[in-house]
Amino acid sequence: MTHISEQSSFNLDSKDFGEDFVWGVSTAAYQIEGAHDAHGKGASIWDEFVTKKGTIFENQHGQIACDFYNKYRDDILLMKSMNIDHFRFSLSWSRILPEGTGRVNQKGIEFYNDVINFCLECGITPWITLYHWDLPQALEKLGGWTNRKILDWFEDYVKICADTFGDRVKHWMVLNEPMVFTGAGYFLGVHAPGKKGLRNFIPSIHHAVLCQALGGRLLRKIVPGAIIGTTFSCSQITPRSNSKKDLKAADKADALLNRLFIEPSLGLGYPDQSIPVLRKIKKYERPEDAQNSIFEFDFIGIQNYTREVVRHSYTVPYLRAKIVKAPVRNVQTTLMDWEVYPPSIYEMLKKFNTYKGVKKILITENGAAFEDTLKNGAVTDLERTSYLQNYLKQVHKASSEGLKVSGYFVWTFTDNFEWAEGYCPRFGLVHIDFKTLKRTIKTSGKWYRDFLGKKEQKEVFKTKKTDVPIG
Repeated sequence: MTHISEQSSFNLDSKDFGEDFVWGVSTAAYQIEGAHDAHGKGASIWDEFVTKKGTIFENQHGQIACDFYNKYRDDILLMKSMNIDHFRFSLSWSRILPEGTGRVNQKGIEFYNDVINFCLECGITPWITLYHWDLPQALEKLGGWTNRKILDWFEDYVKICADTFGDRVKHWMVLNEPMVFTGAGYFLGVHAPGKKGLRNFIPSIHHAVLCQALGGRLLRKIVPGAIIGTTFSCSQITPRSNSKKDLKAADKADALLNRLFIEPSLGLGYPDQSIPVLRKIKKYERPEDAQNSIFEFDFIGIQNYTREVVRHSYTVPYLRAKIVKAPVRNVQTTLMDWEVYPPSIYEMLKKFNTYKGVKKILITENGAAFEDTLKNGAVTDLERTSYLQNYLKQVHKASSEGLKVSGYFVWTFTDNFEWAEGYCPRFGLVHIDFKTLKRTIKTSGKWYRDFLGKKEQKEVFKTKKTDVPIG
């Protein structure tokens, strides 16, 4: 269940984080765009996955989602009205390359050109994520992330994006949360494409690690002055007790959830001492792979929402570790049954600061889903407001102690399609009525707007009058 959070005093200002601190919002293509087959777009693995009964809450889908494809101007203007200067969004691979490789869909290119250009016109900096979980279905039929040819397919895609948008976009993220799309999509089968087992998980890990570095190298080569990163999901891991078995279980969970993808990129290899089954990756390795897994990113994005309490379990294969779910621990939770535990974001910043090869860290996702109610034209989401404030206190604490942290992006701008959970969990600063698609800024969005404050206009922008409901 969700517990009402206590309101606490919050006396920080965005300026307290420093002049160069980046403030923004994050989104993802499949979750907001809709227009799933418009203007030559090919199917993605999520377009396919949502057609299978029982995979998504109430058999919902992202065919319309927030209709950002048609409403992007209104949403970007709304963003501007909320003093948000940085917009992280992803590109739909199958909107640009309907078959995943080969023929380019010019209508898809035009759409992203329009979004980028309008952002710049409005004084908003675009941050592009190249891959946010929506692999072209045509490539999945050939094995997707389990097929080593993904390196060639990904190279084609990255080159087109870098060549096309790199003259205007300087901030790039290669992959979004590879642990999640490989683990949930290729081991547990609860996300697209719905594959299960080690035989799918192990090769997908290795190929994602290689693509992570490959994408960085291509961007460095093609885009002058590019600022290149990639993002990692992470959770503070707490052992249930100080017993040797629980401590070992926590170490294994930490290796899987927090270390698996960053360490190869830093030249540290896979954490197979903690998780011996990862040695099965050797079957898919070539002599040059260890070196080709390394890339010196300008920054990494860490995406933290909660912590996990872990105990030893004989019944869980490979890991012998099991998460003690938050609801049974009688702690404050979100609608996703995730524990509200602000110190987790501070602990994750500390952890990733210990890696010598990490130059800069940004929080590229943080946020929460709660029971939002639209009443009399308003959404009074005090729990989300409190959540954001308390997590930001921990970010400020890290910054004050000299830890590297250079930015913060809220997940997410508008309510959207939350993958297997459908439209039930609402994470947005802006409420969407999914019947009418009307946007209403929530209390949390108004707080974020005021927290960011009005900034001096860098450049005058001109646009046609657009009706933007702001709530």
